[in-house]
Amino acid sequence: MSIDYIVEYMEQFWDFVLRLLAAGLLGGLLGLERMLRAKEAGIRTHFVVALGSALLMIISQYAFEGQDFDASRVAAQVVSGIGFIGAGVIIFQKNVVRGVTTAAGLWVAASIGLACGAGMYAIAAVAALLVIICLETMHFITLHHTERPVTLKADFSSPEDLEKTLDMFKDRKITVESYSIKDGRGVFEIRVTQKAYLKTLPGIVSTLTNPSVENE
Repeated sequence: MSIDYIVEYMEQFWDFVLRLLAAGLLGGLLGLERMLRAKEAGIRTHFVVALGSALLMIISQYAFEGQDFDASRVAAQVVSGIGFIGAGVIIFQKNVVRGVTTAAGLWVAASIGLACGAGMYAIAAVAALLVIICLETMHFITLHHTERPVTLKADFSSPEDLEKTLDMFKDRKITVESYSIKDGRGVFEIRVTQKAYLKTLPGIVSTLTNPSVENE
């Protein structure tokens, strides 16, 4: 075994290690964003998916050198096979489908892993950056501008208490679409932004008697 062969082998080895590290890092960044949003799949899942995709790309390109083969076939199987993992994070709850964005993120993580496995670091980094920018931008818009319908119920001992609750909604800029009271039980149909739902509404609910909150 010549020195030149050993040098060439080590150069290729460290090139493969760099590809795996790049894939894992970029996939992990996508997973970090999902984890910070308390989504179904986080850093570990995205890291493993991206790294595994990169490894499969490396295998498809270099494990069969000198043989008659099509390197793109392994990559194509990764793209379709990742759908099984993505399907596992999609759930149907209260008439709402959840987890589709996370499933798409895993699919993109696999694609980024394939790009890193092929040595296309720049395009993989740009893709990861664009995905993170899109997710964070849409999270900001949803948090501050997108409203959600909520039904709030509570017991009221007097009309004055009902008026105080309406004033609280008005002071906090929460839209009351309709309200009614029957047998001392008040029902409010309101619309709140995601931010108000998480930070403002709990403060109002804590002042009510026997409250219940229902999301549509």
